[in-house]
Amino acid sequence: MSLRCAAVVLAGGSGSRMGGNTPKQYLLLDGKPLIWYSLHAFEESPVEEVVLVVRPGETELCRRNLVEPFGFRKIRTVVEGGKERFHSVFAGLQALKGRGYDLVAIHDGARPMVSQEVIARTFQAAEEYGACVAAVPVKDTIKRADDDGFAAETLPRNLLWSVQTPQTFRFDLCLQAYETMMARPEFQVGITDDAMVVEQFTDTRVRLVMGDYKNLKVTTPEDLPAAERYLEQSGISAFREEPDGIFQRSSL
Repeated sequence: MSLRCAAVVLAGGSGSRMGGNTPKQYLLLDGKPLIWYSLHAFEESPVEEVVLVVRPGETELCRRNLVEPFGFRKIRTVVEGGKERFHSVFAGLQALKGRGYDLVAIHDGARPMVSQEVIARTFQAAEEYGACVAAVPVKDTIKRADDDGFAAETLPRNLLWSVQTPQTFRFDLCLQAYETMMARPEFQVGITDDAMVVEQFTDTRVRLVMGDYKNLKVTTPEDLPAAERYLEQSGISAFREEPDGIFQRSSL
């Protein structure tokens, strides 16, 4: 790919649904912090630069305990995120502004099993269509509920997709959409992902790109055993020497 590509990896969440005091992105999975797997995937991808977005007050901690010990060369900037996910994404985009990138991938650090194939497909689609998201067709029947909690409609399963990350865009398009949204607080209500920002504040349609059912988001303790099984299947080697600091072993 001749275009210049960058990535924003989000590690700014509190992980409240995981329980415990350690944010989920720092829990150890097979000897490495969960966030390592996403960062390693983009380190091995065609991107030139990765911006890591972390919780307020943790920039130096992550540089010292994550970026340097694991030798991530493409993480040139670590920035603080904000209260909502879109605040963190905007911080990452601002860090890349003016550096001449054509495409940007935005990825949740809690999705450790993102593959090189999925990353490549999203960059290819973003180059062609301007905006895309990794997604997979839903397997379950989905019903829409009414206000009283009764089934009001069975939605056509063949048209429904479960959205993942990376969500990948032309950089200038994504930045413009975010700047428009951030200018007005009322524009920020109900925003759940990056594609929604582009859909609402530009004329560009977002292309759905085949993701991977293994590309799960670790949100609750029940997700950790599945992530470990997928990890075993992937062949990624374990890192048994644990760096000191913020990381904590998960109980799988």
